[in-house]
Amino acid sequence: MTATFEQSGEARWSEVLWGAHASVSAVLAGGIILHAININISATMLPSIVSEIGGQALYAWNSSLFTLAAILSAAVTGKILNRLGARLSFAVSGVVFALGSLITAAAPDMPVMLFGRFIQGIGGGIMFTLCYAMIVFAYPERLWSRAVALLSGTWGIAMLFGPAIGGMFAEYDFWRGGFASLIPVTIIYTVLIWRLLPQVGDDLPPAAPIAFGQLALLAGAVLAVSAGSLATFPLVAAAGVALSVVLVLALMRRENTADIRLFPRGAMQPGSPLFLSFAVMSLLIFCVNAEFFMPFYLQRLHGLSPLLAGYIAALVSIGWSSAEVYSARFTGVAMHRTVVTGPVVMLAGTLLLAIATPMYGSAGTALAAVLSFALILVGAGIGMSWPHLNTFALQFTDVSEKENAASALSTIQMFAVSFGTAVAGLVANLSGFNTRNDLDATANSSIWLFATFAVMAVLAAVVGRSLIATQRGASR
Repeated sequence: MTATFEQSGEARWSEVLWGAHASVSAVLAGGIILHAININISATMLPSIVSEIGGQALYAWNSSLFTLAAILSAAVTGKILNRLGARLSFAVSGVVFALGSLITAAAPDMPVMLFGRFIQGIGGGIMFTLCYAMIVFAYPERLWSRAVALLSGTWGIAMLFGPAIGGMFAEYDFWRGGFASLIPVTIIYTVLIWRLLPQVGDDLPPAAPIAFGQLALLAGAVLAVSAGSLATFPLVAAAGVALSVVLVLALMRRENTADIRLFPRGAMQPGSPLFLSFAVMSLLIFCVNAEFFMPFYLQRLHGLSPLLAGYIAALVSIGWSSAEVYSARFTGVAMHRTVVTGPVVMLAGTLLLAIATPMYGSAGTALAAVLSFALILVGAGIGMSWPHLNTFALQFTDVSEKENAASALSTIQMFAVSFGTAVAGLVANLSGFNTRNDLDATANSSIWLFATFAVMAVLAAVVGRSLIATQRGASR
């Protein structure tokens, strides 16, 4: 399916933030805040967690398993929404999320920690997917881009609080309190749901059947790379990557032939506008894992406190959100230009990180400023393109599959994070990340890690140009 479009009518922020849409916007923003703070405090506290309970080889698994659980739960969110309605669906996600927070707070070792993170991911995945799925049904089409920008902007605001919370608990060697603090917040959020959220979505048609086969292939692809990251021999790690590639190809083939699909029709057909849109999104999101690893490098290589390291790492999300809110107003040629320019900006940031991060020692003001600027560039590169890629994906989808498209947006985003973290963990471990008390090895791992992100940015630029060329050709 090939489509071209311009946004019709003038979309104003006042329509999203006040009036008839105010309560829905408040609840959706609240869910994003809770999910974002959890991710951010976890990344900030993880170096302290590893120091206390061990498991540095499983460092990347904390993000991979959390996000994988979110993907699997996202797939059933449509059925939950259909059966329980919006309010109760959000409440269920909150209960599961709180249970996972309790397990992680009490974890005596890394395996239990990973189990708790998996449970957190289930609750967070349902919550995150509900927030995005509600956009299609709660707002008119001309406000979709603004609504997506609202959620991303909210994410950036939440990132201001996550490092403070995680860093505060890590500073006092009380990381368990960081996870425990999420429990009362989740309870308060659940209460607010019943007061603020209208019963939007309760009259939806029956949800589509679940694509269990594709989900199994997707999960297998992430786990294959994650398992490879634990290997001490490169050939074993390469076998894990090869198996993952085979599973992804099998997923694409099954999507194109199966009656029950995980993504809208055409999403897995190479060369189609929808495929190109999802490909650029995945490649851009891959690089957001810089935010996950930076607290470790900033604390171990540059001697920064957990609080400061967390805030610097969060600049990726802040750059993303700021650029997205600004970019959402672009239409036509300007919109096309930002989709192409975003990956180039991100490439500059990843290359700068590959050069500056290994310069270990006590980070002076100048080096900290360079690292901060590089992280902002990485986030801004994603944010410039993101609202338009989301809108492209919705527009390229047949009207009968709009619900599937909304769910697919979060699935693609979470899969790219999970798969990207697994690949990044593999690259980092093979290049010295897992070597304790060896700063040279740790510095070497940062070079390879950010060089890998730079390759993804180049691929995103190439695919982005193909996407825009397709659109310009169709408009002639």
